[in-house]
Amino acid sequence: MMKKTTNNNHISHHVPKNNVHGASNNRLPRLSLRDYGFCMATLLLFCLGSLFYQLNGGPPQLLLDLRLYLGNSTFMDDHGPPTPKVLPFPSQVVYNRVGKCGSRTVVLLLRILSEKHGFNLVTSDIHNKTRLTKSEQMELIKNISTAEQPYLFTRHVHFLNFSRFGAEQPVYINIIRDPVNRFLSNYFFRRFGDWRGEQNHMIRTPGMKEEERYLDINECILENYAECSNPRIFYIIPYFCGQHPKCRDPGEWALERAKQNVKENFLLVGILEELEDVLLLLERFLPHYFKDVMSIYKNPDHRKLGNLTVTVKKTFPSPNALQVLYQRMKYEYEFYNYVKEQFHLLKRKFGLKSHVKATHSQEISIPIPIPMETEEPIEDEEERDDEKWLEDIYKR
Repeated sequence: MMKKTTNNNHISHHVPKNNVHGASNNRLPRLSLRDYGFCMATLLLFCLGSLFYQLNGGPPQLLLDLRLYLGNSTFMDDHGPPTPKVLPFPSQVVYNRVGKCGSRTVVLLLRILSEKHGFNLVTSDIHNKTRLTKSEQMELIKNISTAEQPYLFTRHVHFLNFSRFGAEQPVYINIIRDPVNRFLSNYFFRRFGDWRGEQNHMIRTPGMKEEERYLDINECILENYAECSNPRIFYIIPYFCGQHPKCRDPGEWALERAKQNVKENFLLVGILEELEDVLLLLERFLPHYFKDVMSIYKNPDHRKLGNLTVTVKKTFPSPNALQVLYQRMKYEYEFYNYVKEQFHLLKRKFGLKSHVKATHSQEISIPIPIPMETEEPIEDEEERDDEKWLEDIYKR
């Protein structure tokens, strides 16, 4: 019987002698053409990746996605902490303001806010050219896109599709109002101006004859004058439909395209009748543009300036003339009601409640702007979802 001896303190490794001596004599293996090609392709990909890294100021998105797929820990080690939960507020904003919808009041506020917050307020001296040729669109988009950011560009101009010309699409904002009220305000503003002085608008419309300047509004509507008929009164929708020739024709096509653009390209379209709510939401959505806007708006000195923009000598048409006007503005009202519905949904989401003074009749009547009382935002259970909702807007 053989005796088995175990040494617990020493472990030996048996290495064949021929392997030890043979290792020094072996040469490196030869590479086949296929292996050589694979190595060169790998080197080429590495070089291209390095080039993209430098040109883009960072690694290619493909590499980032790959590293993220391989493991979050490695991705985090190489690229720092996760992005802080701060909303990517846009630095390119366009306010293609609709005429006679409170735009001068808002522009006064923007001038003060731009000084206060340091953003670039870009305005235009062109006030009466809303429809542009293709070359004019390209030139304007180029000028806007090259402005120093953050900027807010404002002008009376129909919607511009920046992406069509290869430029980054900015965020749009706008304000509209009851179509008949807007029409009446424009009708008398062209003739008599506002409280800043009648002579100012005499200069703007020097070619207007006296009989036209003092034309009775009822006669203009009932006698079917061009100024009181389509397509002249088809005014609001083209600002949202865009520069396509069909956007100027009253009809379903322009209406639906305007709705689509509101949904896809406008951060906010408010209504003038609830201006304080519009300003509150703008301050919420674009704080580095509109922070403290309400305190400025309610300042007595600003109120005095705002009152100077009220149109003078405005009278209201007869009920019969109003009825005709409502019928001619069928599509304008369909769009206005759509925007108002979306605006009210937005207000409810953020806890804004406006109290409308009740009217005694639901029949068509003289459209007088209804004063609104605005409450401060209400804290509710949905507020925690607001950040996510805004993120979705900015990703559009």
